[in-house]
Amino acid sequence: MPRPDHVVALINPTSAKGAGARAGQRAVAALRAAGVEVTDIVGRDAADGEQRARDALLKHPDAALVVVGGDGMVSAGLRLLAEDPERPLGVIPAGTGNDTARSLGIPLKDPEAAARVVVDGVIARIDLGEATTGAGTPQEVVRRFTTVLACGLDSRVNDRANRMRWPRGKRRYDLSMLLELPRFKAPRFGIRLDDRELDTECMLVAVGNGPSYGGGMLICPEAVLDDGRFQVTVVQRVAKPTLLTIFPKVFSGKHVAHPRVSVHHAAEIELRAADVSCWADGERIGQLPVTLRTLPAALRVYRPGPAA
Repeated sequence: MPRPDHVVALINPTSAKGAGARAGQRAVAALRAAGVEVTDIVGRDAADGEQRARDALLKHPDAALVVVGGDGMVSAGLRLLAEDPERPLGVIPAGTGNDTARSLGIPLKDPEAAARVVVDGVIARIDLGEATTGAGTPQEVVRRFTTVLACGLDSRVNDRANRMRWPRGKRRYDLSMLLELPRFKAPRFGIRLDDRELDTECMLVAVGNGPSYGGGMLICPEAVLDDGRFQVTVVQRVAKPTLLTIFPKVFSGKHVAHPRVSVHHAAEIELRAADVSCWADGERIGQLPVTLRTLPAALRVYRPGPAA
């Protein structure tokens, strides 16, 4: 088994109302009890934590990187490993969504069990998605993601929620949805899927490297982390009461059976629409147009081994 001798653990103390700090303490203690040397890092803020983790990884070239938090912390891990693709990543889920950990089969509410995945699990290779906005301009942004990139109503709700100072937590997104849905008009999307083109008004377009986002919503239920392609879920324009009947089915993945929902698979995608942003792994990427490509086997991750 690929048991690490040394781990650099980057902990988000603010994730899930402080759960990240508690999970980090428990995971670090479990790793040390298993004989693993740990350099644990809690930054003053996100940027400080990332820089301190980067310095620690340079100092310890053979150490694995472990992130403690939600999908945003996984994004931080991807940034730290962008130039170091052979260094493995471990995930201790302690956020609100935890969809990367969920897709990898990592225990969600047990930091000690998640730490055991790093100690006793296997190292597997998974694909990453790469999204580029503003290509060829000074505003170009290139971002890698593990789970789902979404745009349309979803991104409009996220944009509003992140401008709001009250309420906090999940209620902010619920309120944002209530405010955005009545005024939302389905944008017209141009969608290139490898060598195919679609042109249609959409409520939502989701590009899945993994199957879920938002804490287990199976928006792309056929997406697989290591098959070299995305699943694309397109929700075409529907009446808003119809959308409200489709939405609850996303938790089981049965929304894809609705006649106004179509599923596609592609390795390279372009999404075009006016005045639409896109989000992935809980972070804003930028405004459309966005080009996406699959990066096969681009990340080495710890995941549970086969059952004994």
